[in-house]
Parts: sequence; structure tokens; C-alpha cells
Amino acid sequence: MKKTISLVHEKKILARLIEGAKHDVKKYIKRERNKDLPEGVDYWDFDCKYGENEANAQTIHLSEINKYIDEAEKQELKSFYIEVIAKHGVRSKD
Repeated sequence: MKKTISLVHEKKILARLIEGAKHDVKKYIKRERNKDLPEGVDYWDFDCKYGENEANAQTIHLSEINKYIDEAEKQELKSFYIEVIAKHGVRSKD
């Protein structure tokens, strides 16, 4: 999922747009995690990026997505870019 989310709408308030953005991300992650794992893969991992636009997006951890979306609301941004890409994860056996 690579998406620039607009936080400006003539009829919707900012809080509902933020809720919708969080819901879209959560729905994408759930859909990807429900896919069958290929052989030799233990779990689905995710590469995540966040920024005001695609050019200055920085890598973040999956668990920090909601915090960054809330930060966009506090900063009153007009839009933000979010990228969540599923990848294969293999547990190391130590």
C-alpha cells in the first residue's frame, strides 16, 4: 500500500479523516496477514514509511503508524504519505 492521504475535505471533519486513514492501514495489514505463507516463511513482516510527501518519507516501525498519523493531525497537515509493504519474515533460531 502506497498512498498519499488527504486531510482536507469540504464535508468531513479532520477526526473522521484520521480515523479513516487508520482504518485503511489496519485493513490492509489484516488482509496481507491472512494470505497463505509461502514455504519456508514463518510470518508476514512489513516495511513502513511515513512522511509529509513521498520524497521525504522515512522508515518507521509498524507499531508506530498510529502515532505518526496522530502527529499529522496535531500538526494540521493537509496530507501525508504512508507506505506499508508486506515481506516474508523468517525467525532466527538462536
